[in-house]
Amino acid sequence: MAVLTSYRRVLSRPGTARFTLAGLVGRLPISMVGLGIVLLVEDVSGSYGVAGTVTATYTVASAALAIGQGRLLDRFGQGRVLALASPVFSVAMTLLVLSVQEEWPLAVTYLLAAVAGGSLPQIGSCVRARWSHVLDRPADVQTAFALEAVLDEAVFVIGPILATVLATTVDPVLGLAIAVVSGLVGSLGLARQRSTEPPTHVHDHTTGPRPLMPWRTVVPLAVVSLGLGVLFGAAEVTTVAFSEARDAEAYAGALLAVWALGSLLSGVVTGAVSWRRGPSYRVRVGALAMAVSMVPLFLVDSMWVMAALLLVGGSATAPTLVATISMTEQVVPRTRLTEGLAIMHTGLVAGVAPGAALSGFVVDHAGASPAYLVSAGAGALAALAALALPRQG
Repeated sequence: MAVLTSYRRVLSRPGTARFTLAGLVGRLPISMVGLGIVLLVEDVSGSYGVAGTVTATYTVASAALAIGQGRLLDRFGQGRVLALASPVFSVAMTLLVLSVQEEWPLAVTYLLAAVAGGSLPQIGSCVRARWSHVLDRPADVQTAFALEAVLDEAVFVIGPILATVLATTVDPVLGLAIAVVSGLVGSLGLARQRSTEPPTHVHDHTTGPRPLMPWRTVVPLAVVSLGLGVLFGAAEVTTVAFSEARDAEAYAGALLAVWALGSLLSGVVTGAVSWRRGPSYRVRVGALAMAVSMVPLFLVDSMWVMAALLLVGGSATAPTLVATISMTEQVVPRTRLTEGLAIMHTGLVAGVAPGAALSGFVVDHAGASPAYLVSAGAGALAALAALALPRQG
């Protein structure tokens, strides 16, 4: 019950439960849209190649413009920016679906995918910035960030399954429709909650220049996030190939769900622990643990053994991500916090596509098991970047 006490304490603060619920609903598109686009485009065109490039366009635009949206959120406030970004995202996604179904020129589909990705509301950064604003105890902020990591994992367990089931049993459009509606409802619901919204920060000749971003810490953290993104993207593709090679492709989703479950459980524990070591230490240990957890997978042949190892390996994910976000929250100026959080988000997203592509290349030329070494190498990159972080008490 001591575990629940920590979460009950932060959720009892006025307004926190409401913006947590809105954030949970609003972030569902991040786990459904990419897969939904693949399923829709492939169903209409019959080409996984085209489906992959449309999804890549969406993902790259989302990663490229996330930092800019974070800066706008800090400058103009979440209410204004989310109220604008979420309708643009919804309209662009609706037109994207229409362009695929009506077989409009492919260039139009790519353009709409870029607009949709670029306008995707940065719900995760917004909610974490709210937690940092309403909570004043570092231990409570740590608990809140762990809660967000748990909710992220829940979204990535539920979203892909929902998108796949709807696409294969009903219609590929339905999964995207649910993602768009949930994104719009959650984003606008969050935008309306002004009592917990962080204050805006406009810098001009009267207020002085913007405070400097602590790049000495932010850059290594961003590289850590990039390495973890590569690890995630590579491990997902490799796990699907591993299952297919053993005539058990239907269980690939179950293996990935077990991996996410390990992260979810460790995230719950992370939020209830009062850590004696600072986040820089925990980022270094966590990144190294993630790299090491990928190495034994190269030698595994059994689906059951793979599930057990993924469950254990997943337990390093949430603590590492929580420590990364916690350190960002500690060192980035309050007036640029959403921008700083968006940088970490960009690093994660930007790494997924290269990781998936590189592991796919290894699978094609060497088989599924060796491709797990791509994830191990990405974890090693994250661990090396973590060594460059300034040490904390």
